Amino acid sequence: MKRSLIHIFGGTSDARQICEMMDIAGMDYCLSVATPTGAQQAEGIRGEIVIGRMESEGMVKDLQQRGTGMVIDASHPYAERLSQNVANASQKLGVPLIRYIRPSDIDAVEHALIHKVTTIEQACEVASRLGSRILLTTGSKQLADYLTYLKGKTVLARVLPTAEVLVMCESLGLSVDQIFALKGPFSADFNRAFYQFCQAEVVITKESGEQGGFKEKIEPCLSLGLPCIVICRPDYPFVGEGITQVNGLEEMEHLLARKAWQK
Repeated sequence: MKRSLIHIFGGTSDARQICEMMDIAGMDYCLSVATPTGAQQAEGIRGEIVIGRMESEGMVKDLQQRGTGMVIDASHPYAERLSQNVANASQKLGVPLIRYIRPSDIDAVEHALIHKVTTIEQACEVASRLGSRILLTTGSKQLADYLTYLKGKTVLARVLPTAEVLVMCESLGLSVDQIFALKGPFSADFNRAFYQFCQAEVVITKESGEQGGFKEKIEPCLSLGLPCIVICRPDYPFVGEGITQVNGLEEMEHLLARKAWQK
């Protein structure tokens, strides 16, 4: 087996695109994803795919065993714990870390129907005041928290169509009329029709950027007159010795091209 000189963390579409850049450049790498679904999203890449969640200590051991020379954190913008674990492991080993930052559109979004918040609790508090049928386009990971804060409301959850997620939704008490198992990202036209179909009165979403179809989620809200609550990205710093921050895929491509040339 080839030695994995670069270890990428992330089951996002951005992470897959970074892997494809490395394939073109002929760079050796390994991709870590949390779930089998993440592995499915990455099918077709040349690098090894490792499935399973790891804490900082597990990452240190795995990176050492693989002889990793560089780490790229291309995890989801809201995966704060994962990013912190990756940073801790990289610094403990003295391995350079590239932190990929997905570009944000939040500063360009200003409208009376758009409510920006920083926590799930705040999002639910605002949503509870604005309507009874509340559509979540935030995934399934923290669904239990939303249901706790939205007691007495009709919660509609748009989630990934996997058996694990559907079982979890049912275990939380959601009925078939509340679960919409679909894989995005979706067009603005699709979202507009979907919001109307499920008769949503409020939409809660995250600042997922272009890769996550953020504009396509909020534009239909504005055209339909629906309140849209946006949970802004966590504001945590990524600074320290050996940490390089890269903003967007174009900047990442330039960086990898330089490193491939230096091999």
